[in-house]
Amino acid sequence: MDCLSSFLAYSKIIIKFLVFWLNEQKFVEILTVMAEDWNDCSNNDISIRETTRKAKISDRFTNAIITLHTMAIVAYCIGIILADIDVSDTTKELPLVNKIEIPFDINTQFTYRTVLIAEFLLMILCGWATGITNSLLLTLILHTAGQIEIMRHWLMQLVPRKNEDKHKSVAATTSKIIQKHQKIISFSRNIEILYSYIALLQFVSNTIMICSIGFVIVTAIGSPNAVEQIMKSILFYITTNLEAFIFCYAGEYLNNKSKEIGVAAYNCEWYDLKFTESRILLFIILRSQKQLTLTIGKMMDLSLQAFTSIMNASGSYLSMLLAIQ
Repeated sequence: MDCLSSFLAYSKIIIKFLVFWLNEQKFVEILTVMAEDWNDCSNNDISIRETTRKAKISDRFTNAIITLHTMAIVAYCIGIILADIDVSDTTKELPLVNKIEIPFDINTQFTYRTVLIAEFLLMILCGWATGITNSLLLTLILHTAGQIEIMRHWLMQLVPRKNEDKHKSVAATTSKIIQKHQKIISFSRNIEILYSYIALLQFVSNTIMICSIGFVIVTAIGSPNAVEQIMKSILFYITTNLEAFIFCYAGEYLNNKSKEIGVAAYNCEWYDLKFTESRILLFIILRSQKQLTLTIGKMMDLSLQAFTSIMNASGSYLSMLLAIQ
């Protein structure tokens, strides 16, 4: 089970980067739109405040995720790295961080420590790569939420003040709102294209990994090295659960934020506008009823309900494995 979870963890990283490579153009478009959004908000206090606030939240989440992945890898490897192993004893198999076959003999402490450090560095890099791809999704979703907040603020200010040219102000603001809405929709579609099949990979692999790591932890209870085995696996188990939760919560958050556009359009002072001007709001409300979503391989929406399904399936498989054992 330990080997299975490690294999799935490495496989996920390879497949994620393969998906990013295949969708390189969409990723470039996403980054270009984000740069344009930052340039557009430079002369607007509300826009720069919302965009900066979401960027700071993204920065905190990224630091927390990278730190947790680093701690999990250190906890997984530290016991083996610090252990005093006699490499001259050929009757025992040398403990390694990952179960691998070395194409050369390990007969000195220097060679053995070099292999362990190389494995540790590889796991650190892979852990950071996993954390970055997960935090990137949160960053993109939070940026989208920031743009939705800006659009909501424009809707609240749609009706001009008394000293302003009413018709000119409403026409300009409405045009700006529609363009912003179309940009948000296009941006979220690119995120969906980039992360849809990654989410499918997460849904399947994390279900198996949560089950297998949970099995390792449960079966370690009562064994002579129970504390060592549990400490080695517990943070790995937490990061796997967190990874699944991040994807599901991102989809739920995007869906809920997109609903706020229609609510903001309905709550603005549309009754002070002309019929021809207020009628445009109907199209904004109608379009916002089709919520922005992230899907699992275009089969089902990412939501907290999907996270519940992952946990239920993992628990069921774990119970079955324990019964078989």
